[in-house]
Amino acid sequence: MQYRTLGRTGVQVSTLALGAMNFGSLGRTTQDEATAMVDAAIDGGINLVDTADMYGRGESEEMVGKAIAGRRDDIVLATKAGMPMGDERNQQGSSRRWLVTALDNSLRRLGVDHVDLYQIHRWDPRTGDEETLSTLTDLQRAGKIRYFGCSTFPAYRIVQAEWAARENHLSRYVTEQPSYSILQRGIETHVLPVTEQYGLGVLAWSPLASGWLSGAIRKGREITTSRSAFLPQRFDLTLPANQARLDAVERLAALADEAGLTMIQLALGFVTAHRAVTSAIIGPRTMDHLRSQLAAADTALSSDVLDAIDAIVAPGVDLAPDEKFDTPPALLDPALRRR
Repeated sequence: MQYRTLGRTGVQVSTLALGAMNFGSLGRTTQDEATAMVDAAIDGGINLVDTADMYGRGESEEMVGKAIAGRRDDIVLATKAGMPMGDERNQQGSSRRWLVTALDNSLRRLGVDHVDLYQIHRWDPRTGDEETLSTLTDLQRAGKIRYFGCSTFPAYRIVQAEWAARENHLSRYVTEQPSYSILQRGIETHVLPVTEQYGLGVLAWSPLASGWLSGAIRKGREITTSRSAFLPQRFDLTLPANQARLDAVERLAALADEAGLTMIQLALGFVTAHRAVTSAIIGPRTMDHLRSQLAAADTALSSDVLDAIDAIVAPGVDLAPDEKFDTPPALLDPALRRR
């Protein structure tokens, strides 16, 4: 395992991080299985565990809390808030009213008195930057969080938040957590240059592109991954974007074979090769998944392999642009772009 400094914090984290989204009902993972995976991840050198309050409506946090009991100091613990946690309209977003409550709930579920990294899960257009940053700064000063970051923010929102922090003398985001993989490279155009400019650590989620780069999806095979069961539109091969992904996967599989690598090693090695990326977040559902992903921990791709990847999926290109999670709201809601 390799380690890198998380932004400008001075904290050393592993280049692979353990994501806990699949812990619980979503991944059909029991507490014993989750605990075994956390133990194996730590034994394999991983020291960053990432979860969120909305994963299983708190179930993931509860399972992570039980899994790390007695070894809290062995890990850098990260969680997120902001996605809906109930039917009540204010149980979401990044207002002071909700974040204070959401963090207390997360600490209770995790069984800890602080988290190392608290992240805003998505940009909340209804809440001003000063409101959110002042709340996070207060929570930091209270000792409930050590650092805070953002997740899936558009580049211009990261810049705006940096400006608001300086203008109002508040603490700043120290990390960004974007979606990034060989098949989704759009953040190379705007987001990663901004994170480098401002010294943010980058924790990349979905480096295996929802399973497209796991080796399980190939031409001529029925797609039976767990993700395809509840997100079938992302794997419908009648859609041009999905056919383009499958075509790229076939070329990438040939490249991996030629380089003596598994698809997982190629995919994770690509993400961690970018100079702006701190860690790739893996989200195993089973121990076999974890072992195959840990095997990529020390993968270093040669320049020839990286050049060949660029020839298959060009830098800055998203093969599935409709799956972007940082699209400005005005592109999704016509009312926001009309007088």
